[in-house]
Amino acid sequence: MENNNLDHKITYAEQGTLRPTMDNSSDDPMRIFDNEKMETYDQTDLSFESIPDDSFTHTPISTQPHRGLNARHIQMISLGGCIGTGLFLNSGQNISEAGPAGALIAYCVVGLMVYCLMTCLGEMATYMPVSGSFNHYATRYVDTAFGFALGWNYWLSAVTIAAEISAAATIINWWKPVMPDPAWSIIFIVLVLFVNLVGVRLYGELEYWFALLKILIVLVFIIIALCVTTGGLGAGSIGFKYWKDPGAFAGGGLGTLNVLLSAGFSFMGTEIVGITAAEAKNPTKTVPRAIRNTFWRIIFFYIVTIFLLGMCLPYDNPDLANADGDPGTASFTLVFQLAYIEVGAHIINAVILVSVLSAANSSLYTCSRTLLGLSKDGNAPRWMGKLNRWGAPYLAVICSSVIGFACVFASIYSASVAFVWFLSITAVSGFISWWGIAVVHIRFRRAFKAQGRSMDDLPYKALAYPYSAVIAIVLTTFVIFGQGYTAFYPQWDGIKFVTNYIGLVPVFVWYIGYKVIRKSKVVPLMEVDFETGRVTHLDMEKDREEDEILPWYRKALAWVV
Repeated sequence: MENNNLDHKITYAEQGTLRPTMDNSSDDPMRIFDNEKMETYDQTDLSFESIPDDSFTHTPISTQPHRGLNARHIQMISLGGCIGTGLFLNSGQNISEAGPAGALIAYCVVGLMVYCLMTCLGEMATYMPVSGSFNHYATRYVDTAFGFALGWNYWLSAVTIAAEISAAATIINWWKPVMPDPAWSIIFIVLVLFVNLVGVRLYGELEYWFALLKILIVLVFIIIALCVTTGGLGAGSIGFKYWKDPGAFAGGGLGTLNVLLSAGFSFMGTEIVGITAAEAKNPTKTVPRAIRNTFWRIIFFYIVTIFLLGMCLPYDNPDLANADGDPGTASFTLVFQLAYIEVGAHIINAVILVSVLSAANSSLYTCSRTLLGLSKDGNAPRWMGKLNRWGAPYLAVICSSVIGFACVFASIYSASVAFVWFLSITAVSGFISWWGIAVVHIRFRRAFKAQGRSMDDLPYKALAYPYSAVIAIVLTTFVIFGQGYTAFYPQWDGIKFVTNYIGLVPVFVWYIGYKVIRKSKVVPLMEVDFETGRVTHLDMEKDREEDEILPWYRKALAWVV
């Protein structure tokens, strides 16, 4: 490459693919050496932006999201995203359905799938920490239609904000009905909207403390459960008593299968670490560390918790199913009662309240950033990418909240049937996104190799490629199509079939519709753009130096929290 002042820009080719072009009009780029070649790197603009016509205007720093998330934010957000109501409320139901051993096996399999996905996403997010994350990668590495469908599929999950806000109103009235549910819902809506409009820093701080509270409660539970099962608390030692009678498995193979399918929903939100990469400080260090730590935390907080629950409680305990979602009969509360801790229900209810508010907050954050990425790729109106003075995509936040908040009021004012159908549409959207991450990663590696690029350019490398991506694809495909098996067995049920699989319809409509209207084609491997928005060896060295100068206690703390 010649030693000139060069700026990269991106245009859409006729077939809808992405190609880099060069422009000599840069005013003040920062030159850096990378692989003994002179290249330019605009330090203020790491976000990829597509421009549908031939015009090009340099994007100033004020139009880019602020990199306000520190390492501690990223780590706790990645962990807090997978510790929620699924663990606190549904874990007992899973044990009652599959038995302690069956539930443990199911959670181990799902944990493996999640970690494989996280390593795939982490490799791409650290190499190219841009707005839109895996939805943008689908546009750049596979096909514009694929990125369009995957992005809008992920955005549609904004509907889950309604479930979380409605649940928060019900949970807080569990103590004492001070106000009706609609009043609490409005208060929570305003709070969540405010947090997402004032910039990523406040979001990161709140999620940090939310996640820390959940972690502390799980740690307290693990200690209490260990004391209960060993006889230190409660009526005496339990050990593996309940693994023998009533047994380690319940419901045969179908019981374990059911938990395998439902356990995946408990891990939804772990992919948020890829979304936050575009607003993270030093992403080449913070994102890989968050992914590595997520693996061990999944083992510790999920696998150990499920194991101890199965030790302390028999699967035939009638309260374990907790069909009504009452915190008074949640599995954590039942273990607290065995230790004669009567305030257990109040503690768990408070933690569940924090969890659902955190989930609503994160849902709005991820959906607004997805809209921001879609607008930059030309797959959503350009005005969606406008930022306020705090660096928040305020129009994307407002638009993302409209559907979810409308559903809150629909669920309140006797429109529960419509609300259930909305939730059914989005039930599998997370798994579709996970499947897309693995597919995009395979395409990323194939193009990377085809262009003769060095693996040393990757700040973080996925675990055991291509096996990690293949495992993720197989397991997510199994969950997507297997989660509705009750529509076929033991007898055909048309309503269940539609409810379980209607979520696949929008994705196919978006993909096929885009292909037909825009006539997009798969991006040739040799034309995949690996330059715009990528990190360089200088970035990696800078992040490494900043990490090395940290005092030892800060480094140790980073591995814990």
